[in-house]
Amino acid sequence: MSVVVLAYHEMGCEGLRTLLRQGVDVSAVFTYDDDPDENIWFGSVKQIALDAGLTVHVTEEINAPRWVDEIARLAPDVVFSFYYRDMVGRAIRSIPRFGAVNMHGSLLPRYRGRSPINWQLVHGERESGVTLHDMVARADAGGIIGQERVAVGPDDTAIELYHKLLPAARTLLERCLPGVLDGTAPRTVQDESLATVFGGRRPADGLIDWTWPSLRVHDLVRAVAPPWPGAFSEGPDGRWMILRTGRATDASPPALDPGRVALRDGRAFVGTGDRPLELLQWQAPLGATLVEGSLLHTLTRQDVP
Repeated sequence: MSVVVLAYHEMGCEGLRTLLRQGVDVSAVFTYDDDPDENIWFGSVKQIALDAGLTVHVTEEINAPRWVDEIARLAPDVVFSFYYRDMVGRAIRSIPRFGAVNMHGSLLPRYRGRSPINWQLVHGERESGVTLHDMVARADAGGIIGQERVAVGPDDTAIELYHKLLPAARTLLERCLPGVLDGTAPRTVQDESLATVFGGRRPADGLIDWTWPSLRVHDLVRAVAPPWPGAFSEGPDGRWMILRTGRATDASPPALDPGRVALRDGRAFVGTGDRPLELLQWQAPLGATLVEGSLLHTLTRQDVP
């Protein structure tokens, strides 16, 4: 009984560690080199595999004939994908006798596709989780093997939700692993009427529109807070990174025009489409200072370079 692992990111590290702790025979690990242009805040799947004495292949295109042939040669019983970035083609999915399965960071069929953690926070979800499912031709659409749910706090940031999902993924994988490895794990067909699909997000998607309701702005800020690129606005002196906000309290000013700043007892507030938000953490342009009455402009996306 052996498996092949396709993995990257911190979820990839967690998945691989879990298999190793459970004594699973990992024939090989396929992963990526880190992107020098990306903020690398997560662990190295490659290093974990090397430390465990495993064979590691660093790939650019997993569906290339050489990797299909290599996986066929290994003849795994299962192929696991843990936050591997590429869609796995039919040629690879057809190799393992008990299937190719993926760990996804949402409660499928909702939030299929890229950046599920960020999208869930953008939309203000109060429950999230992880799903172990079969890989098929469409992204995240295969039969569900199991799910593990977690609560989402109203002020949770993306990194905080990510760290809730890691132990959930470990619990789910440990629970489902025996059935996956012997081919007895049941599958539940996804309800297509409930499916939602989202694409990847770009740094420019962090642009704040201060005419939005305060809750929508707050959800965007926490959805893309560091180590993601962050939400931003433009002021007279340049770009302001808005890293953390707080929802309205009794101390908030009663009304402010969208984007207009007010200072109260050492606290900063900014107007939105309904009620002010407190600015808890921000990064000002070089030489700029937040002052009473200053305006954080609302721009259209066409204005963002």
